[in-house]
Amino acid sequence: MGVRLMVVDDHRLLAEALASALKLRGHRVLAAAAPSAGAAELVVSRAPEVCLLGTAAPAQPGTFDPVVRIKKERPQVAVVVLGPVPSPRGIAAAFAAGASGYVRNDERIEGVERAMMKARAGESAVSPQLLQQAFEELLHPAAQPDDEGARLLELLTPREVEVLMRVADGEDTRLIAAGMEIAPSTARTHVQRVLMKLEVGSRLEAAALAARTGLLDRAGRGRPAGTAAGTVAAAGTAAETDEPSPPQG
Repeated sequence: MGVRLMVVDDHRLLAEALASALKLRGHRVLAAAAPSAGAAELVVSRAPEVCLLGTAAPAQPGTFDPVVRIKKERPQVAVVVLGPVPSPRGIAAAFAAGASGYVRNDERIEGVERAMMKARAGESAVSPQLLQQAFEELLHPAAQPDDEGARLLELLTPREVEVLMRVADGEDTRLIAAGMEIAPSTARTHVQRVLMKLEVGSRLEAAALAARTGLLDRAGRGRPAGTAAGTVAAAGTAAETDEPSPPQG
């Protein structure tokens, strides 16, 4: 007997493709949609037996808020999460929100179908292999990479950090001097010291390194993710190129 279901995924095309495949296998798909402010409301209003919820970031805060809403208002709806190989935190978050199962998003359609059937029957739908992978990570966490941004930040004085921020904004020596109320020669010396400490050969390289390592965020800049390209472009507009040279004075 087919399952009455809904498919909700971060990407509408994926949701529609999965819905089409399940229809061909005899299931009744009530809707296929991309998550939005109304996704939970749609599931609540249509009341499927199973909701397949796709996500690319299972460990991200708030990802499973729709599951909480669905289970609160329609506790009979079984929610199965489709996602990447999760961290233990991702699996825990899914089940804590009320999900009935977790299936890798590269699983074959037969695997998705089995998870749907188990969830509809009130069983937990998660493969032993997936649990093993997740808890292996929990028991033997991968070593965290060095925080390059924090390391580089420790090399700079507060004054030099301010100079680097201004360099990243594309300010030339004249503007840096005016903004910091220092002599142009002093500003140039600060820039040269920054380049030397960061071991780069130009302002453009310094801005790119600062953006790539999160140095500016560490310094309290609070730049949104993904602004590295804009930072580099801004730095590239500076008229001057400062080659590192021994500090003066």
